Amino acid sequence: MTKVLYITAHPNDETISFSMATGKAFIESYKAAHPEHDVKHIDLYDTFIPLLDKEVFSGWGKLRSGEAFETLSETEQQKVARIEELSDEFAAADKYVFVAPMWNLSFPAVVKAYIDTVAIAGKSFKYTENGPVGLLTDKKALLVQARGGFYTEGPAANYEMGNRYLQTILGFMGIPSIEELIIEGHNALPDQADAIKAAAIEKAEKLALTF
Repeated sequence: MTKVLYITAHPNDETISFSMATGKAFIESYKAAHPEHDVKHIDLYDTFIPLLDKEVFSGWGKLRSGEAFETLSETEQQKVARIEELSDEFAAADKYVFVAPMWNLSFPAVVKAYIDTVAIAGKSFKYTENGPVGLLTDKKALLVQARGGFYTEGPAANYEMGNRYLQTILGFMGIPSIEELIIEGHNALPDQADAIKAAAIEKAEKLALTF
């Protein structure tokens, strides 16, 4: 069965967020077109995502030195086990849909925290004598991003670092097909915001049929 991870990173829902409204339109259309697929929603604002902190590195170090998992502290066990769970889930999926706004030229911090739990050597990539090699070579991804201004073209294009980072890190993991669905300009052109949102939703519903 095809497994799809629908990964959202916004504290607001589709009634407020343009990215969430577009993402919801996409995933509802996708599920209607592919009712046999297993779609899981991961709300990064409502999910335990361990940061790579002192306890995580301490726990990993103990395991690498041969200590049993049970010898780790309770917090180390909790964080290490959760990262294992998230990285296994990510590696086992077939498709990924990331939905996030552009904040301060990038994305919400929870996205980077999540990527840090799934970009794990041996799970999504491996080291070889010729350098790192991605392991997720049979997957595909879609990046849905809302930008209040215009960053696709023009003088501000080089400032966009959110989707650019995701394109890079997902490609590093070996994912060969990464598409984008961009909503932009609704803050720069508030009188056209409704039309921009409607056009994005229509595009999302159509894209879902071929993704």
